[in-house]
Amino acid sequence: MISLASFFIYNAKCNSLIVYAMEQTTFAIKYWAEDDKPREKLMLKGKSVLSDAELIAILIGSGSRNESAVELSKRILSGADNNLNVLGKLSLKQLTTFKGIGEAKGVTIIAAMELGRRRRAEESPELKKITSSKAVFEIMQPIIGELPHEEFWVLYLNNSNKVIYKTQISKGGITGTVVDTRIIYKTALEHNATSVILSHNHPSGALQASEADKQITRKLKEAGKHLDILVLDHIIVTEKSYLSFADEGIL
Repeated sequence: MISLASFFIYNAKCNSLIVYAMEQTTFAIKYWAEDDKPREKLMLKGKSVLSDAELIAILIGSGSRNESAVELSKRILSGADNNLNVLGKLSLKQLTTFKGIGEAKGVTIIAAMELGRRRRAEESPELKKITSSKAVFEIMQPIIGELPHEEFWVLYLNNSNKVIYKTQISKGGITGTVVDTRIIYKTALEHNATSVILSHNHPSGALQASEADKQITRKLKEAGKHLDILVLDHIIVTEKSYLSFADEGIL
């Protein structure tokens, strides 16, 4: 049998353990409120839905035992009149006056603000609009037209038929290369492309579509239909000329 005094000692220890467990649980990520998980929110919903405080919270990484990273970020923003331009002008010394912000976190915020300033200062690059098969040739010929081996590239376009991204999908030998459908459409989804243009070179200089060329084009065109991503053309490039599947009616 436990004595009354022993019971109170035991109960006090249990309460301490309970309080400690509650504190630890509070700071486990899976128990955080949705607003306190900005990284997860960005991955699930995209960057545009995050508040300024949530974006800053991602930069600083963590708060303290009594304050989440988001709450700390809100306090910093409040001290900067909730204005990012004001925040961007704060010195490292001024940032470190906020409790919870050391030199490392302060430097991270300053670096992010400076990147934002430089981005605003730079002009957005003019996207190349595709109006014909020749426009594709002019883009791709300097890249693959004179290579001694085959390379397969994809141009990713937006709704205005402007090239938003281009990339090499595969690199092969003199007579061929392997094309992975999954990689092509994974990249298309990542860049919000609505259409693609396929392109590869013929080191031999032959402007003739092989049966393999036609098969991969049909395969990619069919796969794109399920994702509402159109295959607009497939351009075979040589050093001096090109062949367009769309122009030839074999798309």
